Amino acid sequence: MTYTLCMTMNELEEQEKIVMTTMKPGRSIGIWMVAFIAIAFGILTIKSGGAVLFVDGVDRENAGNYVPFVLWFNFLAGFVYLLAGIGLFMKKHWAAWLSIFIVIASVIVYLLLGLHILNEGAYETRTVAAMGFRSIVWAVIAIYAYRKIIRQ
Repeated sequence: MTYTLCMTMNELEEQEKIVMTTMKPGRSIGIWMVAFIAIAFGILTIKSGGAVLFVDGVDRENAGNYVPFVLWFNFLAGFVYLLAGIGLFMKKHWAAWLSIFIVIASVIVYLLLGLHILNEGAYETRTVAAMGFRSIVWAVIAIYAYRKIIRQ
């Protein structure tokens, strides 16, 4: 018996129906991805921030001139990231709004970091890059969540 790799259009449509009916209704792969990213981001943020804040060791030494208010914000925000990720997975409207709030809060802390730097406060360049990265990641998550959860 030989098998061909080609499928007819009807067979392809039938396979698509099977996949769509076995997935939970209304939950696209995009929602799964942004939820996973939010949750993973939360776990990593809590782990890294907690290691610097609560463990007197290598992580704290490697942190260098960390800015305490930024570190505390990021550590606490990690728990909010987890909450948002779980809510996004469940396609909850509040999670999309929470994602927007995270962006706004992150940008505010980023601006405060800029003021800290302008006032000749000690900082690490990686902190500036990390806050920019966080803001961009959450902006993308929030835009996606707004379009897929709130607007639908």
